[in-house]
Amino acid sequence: MSDNDLFKKEIGEVKPIKRKDTVDTYSQIPKPKPVAKKFLEDEKKVLTDSISDNFESIDYFLARDELFYIKKNHSPDIVKKLRNGNWIVEESIDLHGLTSDEAKVALVEFISYCKQRGIRCIRIIHGKGYNSKNKEPVLKNKVKKWLIQKQEVICFVQAPNHDGGGGALITLLEK
Repeated sequence: MSDNDLFKKEIGEVKPIKRKDTVDTYSQIPKPKPVAKKFLEDEKKVLTDSISDNFESIDYFLARDELFYIKKNHSPDIVKKLRNGNWIVEESIDLHGLTSDEAKVALVEFISYCKQRGIRCIRIIHGKGYNSKNKEPVLKNKVKKWLIQKQEVICFVQAPNHDGGGGALITLLEK
């Protein structure tokens, strides 16, 4: 005896339920308003154009052979606290394998996403540049320049070794 036959024997005769009180909710769901593709592209362009690859700053500081940044008018204690793990990394982005332009867009969108959700402490993995031409760390250098230009960024420090070391930054965003 097959499984189907056994099942039918055990269940017995089945009658479909006739219901007239059902509601078609699917067709009642309002369709989302269309968003022009050009508008979305323009929004993305404005975000990425707000940071420059050629930005030069002397706001980097060096301590214990580790680079860090703190925005003016913020307590230097923030750097120490960020290094010591007082904030837990809530989100992370890995920019490995992206071109410079792709990484810039991804980073700007990621920061915007985190800011909208109230996420303050993030890890940005930029890599050490071992796979770059001439073994130069292209993203590593650019990411730091981009972050300094973002109003939302208060501070960043090199990640501890277990979190990416010289290939990542732990970044603190405004509330």
